[in-house]
Amino acid sequence: MSWSTIDVLPGAPGCGPPVRDADGAWSVTRHADVTAVLTHPDCVVPTAPDGPPGTLAWLRSTVSRFSDRRRHPARRAVGVAALAGLDPDELRTAAARLAGNEIDRAGGRLDVMARLARRVPVVVLADRLGLADPAAAVPAVVAVAAAYHSGATPAAVARADRAVGTLLELSRPAPPEVTANRLGLLVQACDATAGLIGAAARHVLPGPEVTASRLDSPPAGDAADHVRSVPTAGLLAEVLRLDPPVRATRRIAAAALRLDGRELAAGSPLLLRFDAANRDPAVFAEPDRFVPGRPGRALTFGAGPRGCPGERHALALAIGVVDALRGRCVRTGTELRHEPHPTLHVPARLEVIFR
Repeated sequence: MSWSTIDVLPGAPGCGPPVRDADGAWSVTRHADVTAVLTHPDCVVPTAPDGPPGTLAWLRSTVSRFSDRRRHPARRAVGVAALAGLDPDELRTAAARLAGNEIDRAGGRLDVMARLARRVPVVVLADRLGLADPAAAVPAVVAVAAAYHSGATPAAVARADRAVGTLLELSRPAPPEVTANRLGLLVQACDATAGLIGAAARHVLPGPEVTASRLDSPPAGDAADHVRSVPTAGLLAEVLRLDPPVRATRRIAAAALRLDGRELAAGSPLLLRFDAANRDPAVFAEPDRFVPGRPGRALTFGAGPRGCPGERHALALAIGVVDALRGRCVRTGTELRHEPHPTLHVPARLEVIFR
């Protein structure tokens, strides 16, 4: 499975030893193996090539996410510093308030993905990061996010180039590397947080047939009551495990290594399957059941030196939106489809009606 030809991932595979495909790429599925790769100093991210200033290529080559081991710490520190000034509780409150306002204006029916899932987190975060017009930043961030990962079409890249220019105009003056990594926080939060909100709305909100307690069958009375009583934070932790918005991430073995009895040559691409590792029965009992509060940590936000620095902030934003939905909305019976993407799992549309 080469990175240039990878298509939309199929459903989560079972857990087992690393498996190599015909192109020499390894799929890693066990929780312990994924953790070992994420924390191994010789398992590095694919870096992005340089690009002209103010373009998508420039942004990708400057953010910490796609930086090599030498540049990563300093660039990550920029994002960490920006996030340090943000209070997750305040983000949650602001997201809940803005989501509630959107619900008020919706007139009885609302598409969660179009009106809330991307818009609310980006507006709240853009405002706190100092962008001049947070609402105007939303379409630009969405356009950049659509082309942020490799494999985007030339048309999507062209739209993203224009959008990066818009975001730079909205940003307060700062050194280019600081601005890029602040914008990277917005872009990286956009689709992943939207995917989490969409998955939570799918699995947590009552619906015409399935209400909340299991992903694979309708709940029985006590189980449904239990889920309704669980705080949103606890529900989202289990949604992150069972239906992660980030299904996989990539690494490259910079040196030969041994993983779970397999010899991986230097230069081998690695596809780390969060969706499989999060259902590893060696870590999670009855892994296909929705059990809020269960022990064990999902790997959706990563681990090690490249773990997501904004985990608490992304969760706070998602909790605020889902809190607003839980109090007022139920799902419709509209068929759910997900956007095509090599590693993300984001609903394309998810309608709710008001109680």
